[in-house]
Order: sequence, then structure tokens, then C-alpha cells
Amino acid sequence: MKNFFTRTITGILFVVIMVGCILYNPLSFGFLFALVSMLTVFEFGQLVNQSGEVYISKILTSLGAAFLFLAFMAYSMEVEGIRIFMPYLAFLLFILIKELYQKRENPIGNWAYSMLSQLYIALPFALLNILGFQRNGLTEGIVYNPIFPLSVFIFLWLNDTGAYCVGCLIGKHRLFERISPKKSWEGSIGGGLVALAASFALGYFFPFMTYLEWAGLALTVVVFGTWGDLVESLMKRQLGVKDSGNFLPGHGGLLDRFDSSLIAIPASVIYLYCFVF
Repeated sequence: MKNFFTRTITGILFVVIMVGCILYNPLSFGFLFALVSMLTVFEFGQLVNQSGEVYISKILTSLGAAFLFLAFMAYSMEVEGIRIFMPYLAFLLFILIKELYQKRENPIGNWAYSMLSQLYIALPFALLNILGFQRNGLTEGIVYNPIFPLSVFIFLWLNDTGAYCVGCLIGKHRLFERISPKKSWEGSIGGGLVALAASFALGYFFPFMTYLEWAGLALTVVVFGTWGDLVESLMKRQLGVKDSGNFLPGHGGLLDRFDSSLIAIPASVIYLYCFVF
């Protein structure tokens, strides 16, 4: 009962902070996700370092993630040009070169996991800026539209909730038993239907996309979000851990909370720029 109460309170605060920071203004959006990027990469570094087989600099990679998000934000707002990414490119070169002087046992593993932290975590969060900032066709200026990044998380949250409820009630056929024994096809379909229903509500209140385009975004988020969840489950199995951390009481680590979004965000960008914008 205590764990349920803790989990509920943490979940409510998590959603309130996320929704509030995304909707309030671009600065609160940027601060939130620069911080989330940094902390999630730091958590990833703790996970891989505890295996004893590789070592990555948690501080260096987490600062790189925060900078990449802010660089994407500045570029998306047209505050800075392409030069804003030069320090990040220098950071990637430094990660490669520093292994020459540290004489560690597994430099290739260190390189691989350091780069993975940026590709798997930092880049997807940075791509939220592509969703949040678009050019206004009327004024030819850049405007902040919080509904696009927020909608991705709404679809993910509703999909998770729907999948859990339906799966508990009628879930029988395992979706991917080798990696996640508790997930069922029934739950996944139920969660997808809940997200699809929400897409029509968003289409009604935010008609800058058609109902069909909103439905396409919902299905994209659901399918790729499910894969994102499975990808993190596979990684945790490989590393031999149950939770990525304990940052969120009752919910595990930040990586556990954002695992679905790490695949869903890039997929959403591809969908919107290929079929909508």
C-alpha cells in the first residue's frame, strides 16, 4: 500500500512538472529537457560502469547531452547558426582521443558506450526541439508550439496506461516473451486504441493537423514507443539490472520513464516531416 501511494504521488508530480514546463514557455521547456538529458545520460553511465567491463565519463557525457539539447534549441530558434554545433563535434573527437592516454582495458567498449549515450539518449531529446519549434508560414518567423512535443508524451502515457489495464484484464498472448514476459498483444492493442482515441480529441482542439494526421502520429508513437520500451528492457537484461536507477521513487530511474520516448521522438520527427509538414 505504501509503495502504491509513493508511486501514485511520484507519477502525478512527474506529469505535472512535465506538462507545466512544456506548456509554460520555451525557456522552461529548454531547462527541463536539458536537465533530463543530462541526468538520463548520467544514469546510463552509472549502469554501464557498474558492469566493470567498460568505463565512460558520466560527467563528460552528461554535459555533452545537455549541450546538444541547447545547441539544437538555439539552432531551431535561429538564434545561432551551424557553428553552435562545433563545440559538440570537438567533444566527440575528445572522447575518441582521450582513450589514447588513459590506457584502459577496453577502449573500444568505452568508445562504443560513450557514443551510444549520445545517439540513444542525447539525440532523441535534442530532436524535441524539431517538434517544438517551427516556422510560421504567415510571419516567416519561428514559433514555439508546445503541443507537438507534449502530444508525443500524452500518447505514450495513455498507451502505457491502456496497455497495463487491458493487459491485466484479458492479456494472454505474450508480445515479446524473450525480453518482456509481462507484455501482451491484447494490452498493446488496447493501449494503441486509447492513444488513437486521444488523437481525435487533439484533432478537435488543435486543428492545425487533420484527424487522419493526428491518428498517424498516435500510431507512430505507439508502435515505436513499444519498441523503445523493449530496447531498454533488452539493455537491462544484458546488464543484469531490474531498474535503471531509483531517481523516481516507486518508478525506478529516469531511463525507465523515458525509454519509450527515445525511439518514439525520432520516429515522430520522421513521420511529421515526411507526411505532414
